[in-house]
Amino acid sequence: MTSPAPAAMLDAVEEALGDHGGGAAETAFFVPGRVEVLGKHTDYAGGRSLLAAVRQGFVVAARRRHDRRVLVYDVEGRREAALALDASLPEQAEAWARYPATVLRRLARNFPEAQTGAELAFLSDLPHASGMSSSSAFMVAVYLAVADLNGLERLESYRREIRSPEDLAGYLGTIENGQSFGTLEGDLGVGTFGGSEDHTAILAGREGELSVYSFCPVRHERQVPFPEDHGLLVAVSGIVAEKTGRAMALYNRASMAARAALDAWNKASGREDACLGHAVARAGPGPIREAIAAAEPGEFQARALADRFEQFYQESEEIVPAAAQALGEGRLAEFGRLVDRSQALADELLRNQVPETIALARGARELGAVAASAFGAGFGGSVWALVPAADADAFAGRWARGYRAAFPGAAQSARFLFTRPGPAAFRLLPASAPRGPR
Repeated sequence: MTSPAPAAMLDAVEEALGDHGGGAAETAFFVPGRVEVLGKHTDYAGGRSLLAAVRQGFVVAARRRHDRRVLVYDVEGRREAALALDASLPEQAEAWARYPATVLRRLARNFPEAQTGAELAFLSDLPHASGMSSSSAFMVAVYLAVADLNGLERLESYRREIRSPEDLAGYLGTIENGQSFGTLEGDLGVGTFGGSEDHTAILAGREGELSVYSFCPVRHERQVPFPEDHGLLVAVSGIVAEKTGRAMALYNRASMAARAALDAWNKASGREDACLGHAVARAGPGPIREAIAAAEPGEFQARALADRFEQFYQESEEIVPAAAQALGEGRLAEFGRLVDRSQALADELLRNQVPETIALARGARELGAVAASAFGAGFGGSVWALVPAADADAFAGRWARGYRAAFPGAAQSARFLFTRPGPAAFRLLPASAPRGPR
C-alpha cells in the first residue's frame, strides 16, 4: 500500500529528461491527487465539499525550449506526445494526450505572451481513473510547469484575474470544463461539465486537515483537524471512471440535471441565479422544490429534477457542515452516520453508484470502519474508509477478501492504498536560468 516518495519520482523524471537529450530540469513540482470526503456532485452547482489532498500524486519536471513546442514524456507508460503552445492545437487521438493539449491550447489563447515551449516528463503513483483526480492532477502539473517557465504570474492579464490559490483553482477548473474565467476566454475543455473541487483540493489542501470549500466561486469556509491516529484507506474498485470515456456522458447527465433544476427555478422566479447554491442561499429550498414540481416536462422529468435537487441540498447544506462539525469535535460515530446518509443519497437519488462501490462502502462499515463512502464522479472509481492507522494493513486484507468473493472479476484490477491528508502542490525544483544547452 506504500508509494514512492516525491524525491524518488523526481529522480526518475529527471533521468527521463536526460535520456531525451538536452539540459537538466529547470523546474519541477509535486501535484497531489485528492479524496472527496463529502460533497458528491456539489461543486459545479455552487455547493460545499469536504476535501483532502493526499500523499499520492504526480511529479513533473521540465526544461524550456527555444520554440513553442511542448514535448510530453510519460515515464511509466513510455509514451510521448508532441504538442505546442498553440490556440489552434488540434484534438489529440490518444486519450492521455488530450489533457496536456487542453491546457496548452487554453494557455495560448488566454496568455499569448507565453512563447516558451518545454520538454516535460511526468510520473505518478495515483491509480488511473479511480476518482482520486488523476486527470485533474495531471492537468495541474502540466499547467504549473509550463506557467512557471513562462513566468505567467508576472503578467498583468494573469494578476488581474488570479490573486490566490482559490482563484487559480477556479481558473484551472474552467480549463477542464471549457468555460470562461472572468476575462480569460474559454475553449474546448476535455468534455466534462464539472467544477473546481478537484483543483481546489490539489492547490489549497493542508497537511493533516480536511478543508470545507464552497464553489461558484471558490470560497474557503473552514479547516477540520483530521484524527491523528486514523487514515483513509482507499479501495480502487477496478471499475474505471475515465473522464474521456464511457463515464463522461453519465457524469455530464448529473451535471445537466442540476442545471435543469436551476433553470426551472429561474424561470418560475424570474431570477438569474448562476447556480443552485446561489438560489438556495437567497430563497431557501421550499420555493425551489415548488418550482421544480411545476416545471414543464423536458429532457428531465420533474421527479428526476426533484431527486437531483434533494441530493444536492441535503449533501451541501446539511451533511457537509454537520459532518465537518462532528469530525472536528471528535464525534466519530455521528460523523459515520452522516457519511452513511451521503452514500445512501448517492445511490438512491444521484444514482451514480455501481454495485461494486455500494458493496465496498457497505463492507467497510460491516468490518468496523468509522465511516466509508464512494467518492468522485461515480459510475465506478473508489471508496474511502476511515480506519485506525495501526489496523490499516489488516483491515485492507479483510476488505479485499470480501470484495474478491463478491466481485472476482473487478477485484482482479482492484487496489488498496493508505493515505492521510497531505500538502497542496509544491515546488521540488526552482525555475532559474537554463542550466544546460537550449
